Amino acid sequence: MSSLKKIGFFSALILPLLLILGVYFGGSNLFLIHFFVFILVPIMDFLINKDHENVSKEAVGQVTQETFYKLVTFFWVYVQFGILIWGFYIISMSNFSWWEFLGFSSGMALITGGIGITVAHELGHKNDALEQLYSKMLLMTVSYMHFFIEHNRGHHVRVATSEDPATSRFGESFYSFWYRSVFQGYKSAWDLERERLSKKGVQFWSVNNQMIQFSILPLLFMGLAFLISSMILNRLVWEVPLFFAAQSFFGFSLLELVNYLEHYGMERKKLESGTYERVSPIHSWNASQIVSNFLLFQLQRHSDHHANAHKRYQVLNHYDESPQLPAGYSAMIILALFPPLWFAVMDPRLAHWKKRTFGESLIQQKVV
Repeated sequence: MSSLKKIGFFSALILPLLLILGVYFGGSNLFLIHFFVFILVPIMDFLINKDHENVSKEAVGQVTQETFYKLVTFFWVYVQFGILIWGFYIISMSNFSWWEFLGFSSGMALITGGIGITVAHELGHKNDALEQLYSKMLLMTVSYMHFFIEHNRGHHVRVATSEDPATSRFGESFYSFWYRSVFQGYKSAWDLERERLSKKGVQFWSVNNQMIQFSILPLLFMGLAFLISSMILNRLVWEVPLFFAAQSFFGFSLLELVNYLEHYGMERKKLESGTYERVSPIHSWNASQIVSNFLLFQLQRHSDHHANAHKRYQVLNHYDESPQLPAGYSAMIILALFPPLWFAVMDPRLAHWKKRTFGESLIQQKVV
């Protein structure tokens, strides 16, 4: 992979910089980060050629082993904790109006949720203990640690089936999907952990239960930030837990928006054995917009990720046969917030792709 492409993976650092500049310039500048993510990035995605280039088979092993790509993700962990702690300081010292609070907390979520959960997702798939620890730490900052269990042991097993809370159904709005994915996903994580502990002969209600740990740690982190801020300022700084809760909500909602568009209408065939066909690159929506792929560590090459979950982000492939989103994630997130527009754009595209791929329309009746 070229040096220019390597530098591209540092583009995520633009977001913390824009949030800091927005705070110190004040006023509507708090929305600089939103303008960049939801206006400039889609424009750049549209104007710049798509990236369909894959790492050659001969070079995959070498590129996979390059330390640079791992260190970029490690570096982000420290950036995220630094910017969030700075956020606690700003929210403690500033007298924000409601709309400034909204701009600051949602802007922070574009960092902790938009980029942070993406990095946590990448690291959480690896077997290395340090990478898994960093993944959990990032998820703690958005109060979504159960994702570590549900995504790896639930979503990747059940993706593109009616059994998966994180697979959006054909005709399902984002808002219906959000409710189901958030609450059923959380319940599924408890069930998966119960199953793991049962197989090991370990008591469910014990310190070995990761879900107990994952439910408590964000509260401890928030409580510690509240306690330290209150001690420093010699008053109860309620703004800190409110800010932490708000940016967490916006952060994991961004994740669910991404889940929604990644698998909309995707279905795997159920075999006579009662199991489903193997996950392949045709079971996830793909996007090859180069700018947003740099920002999101090639998360948009999602088709290859689900087909080969072990692969590192730098060697994920583009597949022409995968269903292709009409735009990058930044633009598609906005579209998903308006269900009539989403259905108008995506339903014909889904029908056309299924007809081209399978020879006939396999579109199901819309869910009510």
